Amino acid sequence: MWNQDVNVLALKKVQQALHRPIAALQILMAWVTASGRALSSKPKFRFRGCLLAHHDPPRNFATHFIPASVDDKNLITVFDNPQSTFRSSPFPVTGLFGHPTLTQPAALISLADATVVRAQLLTNRILRSRESRDEMLKVVKNLDRLSDMLCGVIDLAELVRNAHPDRLWVDAANTAYETLCEFMNVLNTHVWSERGVLKATLRPEAYQTALIFWRDFEKSGIDLPPADRNKFVSLSSDILVLGRQFLEGANAPRAPAAIKSLQLQAQFTQRDLLIYPGSMQAQMIMRSAPEEANSSTPDQIEVLETLLRKRAELAQLVGRESFAHMTLDDKMAKTPDNVYNFLDALMKHTRPFARRALHTLSQRKQAHHGLAALPIIQAWDRDFYCPPEPPAPPIPLPPLTLGTVFMALSRLFQHLYGISLRPATSVSGEVWSNDVHKLEVVDQDKGIIGWIYADLLARRGKASGAAHYTVRCSRRTDDDDQYRDGTVEGMELRIQESEEFEAVKRHRLPNQEGVFQLPLVVLLCEFPRPSVVKGPTILEWHEVLTLFHEMGHAMHSMIGRTEYQNVAGTRCATDFVELPSILMEHFLNSPKVLSLFALEDSTSRQIGNHHSDPCQAIDTYSQILLAAVDQVYHSPAVLDSPFDSTAELAKLHDTRGLIPHVPGTSFQTQFGHLFGYGATYYSYLFDRAIASRVWRNVFSNDPLDRETGEKYKREVLRWGGGRDPWQMVSSLLEEPGLAAGDVEAMREVGMWKIEDDVGQPGRH
Repeated sequence: MWNQDVNVLALKKVQQALHRPIAALQILMAWVTASGRALSSKPKFRFRGCLLAHHDPPRNFATHFIPASVDDKNLITVFDNPQSTFRSSPFPVTGLFGHPTLTQPAALISLADATVVRAQLLTNRILRSRESRDEMLKVVKNLDRLSDMLCGVIDLAELVRNAHPDRLWVDAANTAYETLCEFMNVLNTHVWSERGVLKATLRPEAYQTALIFWRDFEKSGIDLPPADRNKFVSLSSDILVLGRQFLEGANAPRAPAAIKSLQLQAQFTQRDLLIYPGSMQAQMIMRSAPEEANSSTPDQIEVLETLLRKRAELAQLVGRESFAHMTLDDKMAKTPDNVYNFLDALMKHTRPFARRALHTLSQRKQAHHGLAALPIIQAWDRDFYCPPEPPAPPIPLPPLTLGTVFMALSRLFQHLYGISLRPATSVSGEVWSNDVHKLEVVDQDKGIIGWIYADLLARRGKASGAAHYTVRCSRRTDDDDQYRDGTVEGMELRIQESEEFEAVKRHRLPNQEGVFQLPLVVLLCEFPRPSVVKGPTILEWHEVLTLFHEMGHAMHSMIGRTEYQNVAGTRCATDFVELPSILMEHFLNSPKVLSLFALEDSTSRQIGNHHSDPCQAIDTYSQILLAAVDQVYHSPAVLDSPFDSTAELAKLHDTRGLIPHVPGTSFQTQFGHLFGYGATYYSYLFDRAIASRVWRNVFSNDPLDRETGEKYKREVLRWGGGRDPWQMVSSLLEEPGLAAGDVEAMREVGMWKIEDDVGQPGRH
């Protein structure tokens, strides 16, 4: 139904928890090992391209033309000139990301070993914190430091595993990754008992961070007796194996012959060749293709259902009613009942739009077959009568080069936040490919606040899809103290190696108190390569949407300035993290924003009529049903005997769906999101609804207004995960009733309109 990068999806929660190294470590290791790929902060995944459906009233396109600055022209030169700006040298001048020691693969392994030594010292300190009130008050800070110490290397290794073209570096990154994950597994054997720290007087951000740690401790079975802890470890290991098997099955090719026949049928129909509309051959192909493509073996179904049972047992072992209850208690939704209230309200709101869309499809099918009455739309009709159409901008635009899009992004950020993107030269050894371009993120008051490394061009061996990697999070560091008690003789050089790695990351910003570790992110895409013959990379409109989406995540990382890396930028609740990125896509609806793509003043243009895709509402409704299936599959019902995942899916389609379930099909074994997004698949719909509301109520009248941008920074972006997201949304929208985040708030969000979204089931 949608293009899915399941390996990335499988780590949505993994990486969120991975940056809290003490948390649910056996589960984390299961998820990490089960997937061949992870994203270092909040991993992104893509659905198919999105269609624009709602636009501002006609306005003059050229009203907000901005004369090109030096940085604007430099951005175009850097990204559109096929000649590399990478400064090559036969010998590395520095190491990866400017770390002097990381000039060869072995150095990454050495750094991992050094990090383990230093992390063990900090672990011992935390375990002895009860001996001193002063140390108790530092527990949250030290847990965050421990998390940052480990993840600073793990995240770097993760990026290298997915982006570096040199196999030796990839192998070294795998070794470093496994070394640190093994150490994290050892940490899980400790009894972490810092419950008392929550009773201390903490500032809101510190309290929120402490709360996150403690919830994770509880989910990892911190209070279980030894026998139950052994069972916890056993269940986690089972989930590891089952998860890997489930993802392998979900990614397996499905009935290529039937799908090919379906494609041929469509071609022949258009050309009046061998197979004609309504013929026996056509009907057999149309009916058999979805059944074959969406069928499952008994073993595949058994793997999924066993995985669901093991998750339910794990949740009940730590005192939760279900896996959904365990997963949701630290999300905006809080409980499965709240998710159902959101989905019920959204379903009720979306159903009329989807029914009208089905009526349109029925009319198409009627005309296609020359029928006297309107036929019923079946599951196999959706793709045939809604042929994919490439997304298009709302107004005619000249070809958009990669440099032009980055120029527009920089101009937009200047308007909203007083922040611009400035090209910087990478020296030999700093980046992993001459495709990579380094950008300084410059605040007009504070100077450089972070860096973005853009690795955007397709090349052999590179991870597919679009992704935002947080290699380094923001964190306040001037209150870190030196601690070497318990140092093993001969380990001084190891400790020094780790300390020097961290020292490179520290900076003092003008007009800001304290010393901070500045964020560093990498954007990975696979856009067409430029060449001297063909010229610069020209982006399709769906690729522009992708880049705006990923840059929404990047700016969240840049602006999310917190004292704790555990809540910095995109390290926030799963059902909140997509809000900034989806909101960025909405800006492409505005003619004022589109005017920023112009390098020179141009003729005024009017927005043309752009009609909604009739299938968008159908797809949204289908997403709602899948989110509901996800809740059913992670409810206590999976422990009832017998539990039949296929019957539950059919029941939901037949009672609440608009298109009848096809007997003999079992799509659930292809729904890879059930592993990485278990019990939280509603999140993208949820953030789509909030983003639509924020766009209409906050930005749409004047999307380039600095005061509005500053309000968005102040109320949302700067907090990362250090503030209750309901309070952020409530303050931004000036709707106090949302602040409680209760069942009424969830139902209210469900009633917000999302059909005019730029994002159909979109990109993450």
